[in-house]
Amino acid sequence: MAAVHLPRLSGAAGAFSLRGLTGNPWVRAGAAALLLVAAVLGLARTLGAVGRTDGTVRVSLSKALAHAPQGWRETLKPLRGPAPVSQDVIQLSERPLPAPSAAAPSRPGQILPPPAPGAPLPAAPIAGFFAPGPAGPLPIIAQDGHTPFEAYRRPFAPNGRPRIALMIGGLGLNARLTQQAIETLPAEITLSFSPYAEGLQGWIDMARAHGHEVLLEAPMEPVDYPDNDPGPYTLMAGAQGPETVKKLEWILSRATGYFGITNYLGSRFLGSDGAYQAFAGGLKARGLAFVDDGSAARRGGKGLARASAERVVDDQLNTAAIDQQLVALEAGALQRGQALGSGFAYPVTVEKVAAWSRALTDRGFQLTPVSALAH
Repeated sequence: MAAVHLPRLSGAAGAFSLRGLTGNPWVRAGAAALLLVAAVLGLARTLGAVGRTDGTVRVSLSKALAHAPQGWRETLKPLRGPAPVSQDVIQLSERPLPAPSAAAPSRPGQILPPPAPGAPLPAAPIAGFFAPGPAGPLPIIAQDGHTPFEAYRRPFAPNGRPRIALMIGGLGLNARLTQQAIETLPAEITLSFSPYAEGLQGWIDMARAHGHEVLLEAPMEPVDYPDNDPGPYTLMAGAQGPETVKKLEWILSRATGYFGITNYLGSRFLGSDGAYQAFAGGLKARGLAFVDDGSAARRGGKGLARASAERVVDDQLNTAAIDQQLVALEAGALQRGQALGSGFAYPVTVEKVAAWSRALTDRGFQLTPVSALAH
């Protein structure tokens, strides 16, 4: 601290002069200012040399992000660069993610009771249900015969009411919409993710932490290919069986924690007997389910867990049409005891489905995970 030197005086004169100085308000104000400057300099010395900072405050988040879902860095990667990250770019959750379930299976084949509403599903991967593959981990049937379909689906107990299941797809490609769907839709609604999504495992981990079971989307050749191209790993109708299985294994190795596969497009692929048999055989060998959006309603699969949606709820993208399709799902469930719908993660779809599902129990239905309708 800087020292203030006063003239050295002695005796009564000195005491009189000092009392005169300290009694002067201008002297007191000057001393206070010097003390303030000294305090600021001391604080600056503690925080770092003044004049050498670039105006950036760096805070370590290593502890805070120790339990963040895998892939969070990759998920934010597209947002880096000159464009500022703002609430309009990505809206982070105001609620922390739930901790991984303490009831996670400790051995292959352990079956859990239905989780409480909003409770997390066991963290993936579960031991015994995966093995290394050429491009990453691949799902396998456990030694005791239990399948990844059984391990990763959401447990369910029917209550005797008509059951309605709904899957929402196209997730992982838009950060805001993906997070909105995970956080605002009930845990009983099944979510499906694109294999091309960056940070895919992180999104699946987040979905399961919020109680959602997960499907992975397989891009398949449509009738208007290549004008409508689902990407480099599209399953082609004219491909040989080994090529189909090789592409399928790349899709399956993108992440873990899903109970099955759903189609993305595929009108031509699903119409080919040979192509479909190779695809279904690859899924059966790995103990996975196949749930389609209605495009493969006539396709079976011996030993393969199967389900087909009876309607796409947002085939026409307006609120009135979506409301009509949701009412039609309820009518189908009343007639047959159950109904399965499919939708895409459009903002209007997510909003309408979230509002519709809140009063579904009051109307006498049971919201059901898709896996419960796969046979």
